[in-house]
This record gives sequence, structure tokens and C-alpha cells, in this order.
Amino acid sequence: MSSAADAISGRRCSLAGSQTHNSPVPICPLLRYALAMIVKRLFDILVSALALLVFAPVLLVLALMIWRKLGWPVFFTQVRPGLGGRPFRLIKFRSMLDATPVRQSDAERLTPFGAKLRATSLDELPELWNVLRGDMSLVGPRPLLMDYLPLYSPEQARRHAVRPGITGWAQVNGRNALDWPQRFALDTWYVDNRSFWLDLKILVMTVGKVLAREGVTSETCVTMEPFKGNDPPDTPSNEKAPQHD
Repeated sequence: MSSAADAISGRRCSLAGSQTHNSPVPICPLLRYALAMIVKRLFDILVSALALLVFAPVLLVLALMIWRKLGWPVFFTQVRPGLGGRPFRLIKFRSMLDATPVRQSDAERLTPFGAKLRATSLDELPELWNVLRGDMSLVGPRPLLMDYLPLYSPEQARRHAVRPGITGWAQVNGRNALDWPQRFALDTWYVDNRSFWLDLKILVMTVGKVLAREGVTSETCVTMEPFKGNDPPDTPSNEKAPQHD
């Protein structure tokens, strides 16, 4: 009787899809994956909407301070690759002065006020709107530059198998202090091991990292050295780097 019951249970789990040779993947794991994605999306919507309401006064004050200290516009927007590499327009608070012929590098454009915004990650708060829209998630690999897409190896490109996040596994394990291979390895590890509980862990760890202001800069750059591919050619050291996290 027990063997018959096990057989019936197994057939219920796999449903009709497992009865055909054309469907090698059981239905139950697919259902679990779909349920996990639904839960993650609902959590993103709930938390981002609530956070936008709670932080609305903070967002307004920051916008006024940025307008006063850095000028208009108060937002920095840029097209970034999202889920599957599809482009979307990321929105952050501006933290740098406009580039001029005598002020081009990030170090020259970043003011003390902008440095504080970045150190506390307050410049990331408008990305909650991207999360609410569905462009991003609260947790996932950070959205980098569109220019990087053709430079990734197939393994590195797997970071786009999920929505990009405001924070991620790489951010709580070094952020901009990591080199690119380390960062991409952490991103793909998250893709392979993502879960609701891992997301909660990353969010809690993010709070601690922000308060400690760890990993805000790399050893040689105020943000992050530009990614030039896995076998980059020699380039002049004074080349202007594109702005990203």
C-alpha cells in the first residue's frame, strides 16, 4: 500500500507534464519557482510603496538640498540593463557636479556633500520608484552600464537572469572595494542561490554596511573602476570613466 501511495503522490507532483518525453523538467520545481517569484515581486511592491510613503519628507528635503548645493536637475538618470538585459531608465539622486573641461573625473566632480550622499546610500532612495515600477527589485545584482553587455563572458552575463537590485550579495560582501571578477562571481552565486530568506538576510546586512559605510570606494577610484572586459587592452590612465555605482 505504501508503495502505491508513493507512486500516486509522485504522479500528482509531476502532473501531466512528466508523462511526456518532451517535458524533462518536473512541474513541481517550476511551480515552486513561480511561487517564489510572485512572493518576491509582492514583497518588492509592498516594501517599496511603504518606503516611498515613509521617506517622502526625507526625499523632499534631500531634493531641496541637492538643488541648493549642486544645482538642477536633482536627479541623475541613466539607461541601464535590467532583467534579460532589457534597458530601463534608472533614477538616483544626483551626487556630482556637471563635467567641465577642467573638471571631468569623478574625483573632481564629487563634492563633500555628494560624498556623504553616496556614503550613506541616500542617493539610492529614488530607485524605490524603479522597484515599484518593476524595473528593479530590492535585492539583486546592481544594474551596471549598457556598454558592459558585450564585454561579459557567458557566465558573467547570467547576472541578468534576475531583476537588478538596490542592494545585493556583492554589495554586502565588499561593494566597490571588490574587483570585477569577485563582484560578478558573487552576482552569479546569488542567481543560483536566491531565496526569500536570503533576500531578507541581505537587506538586514545592508543596513549594517550602510551604517558602517563599508566598501563605498575602490582603492583607486571614488566609485568603481570601469569594466573593460576580461582581457582589457591597455588604456591611458587619464581616460574619463563613465559614472556608475
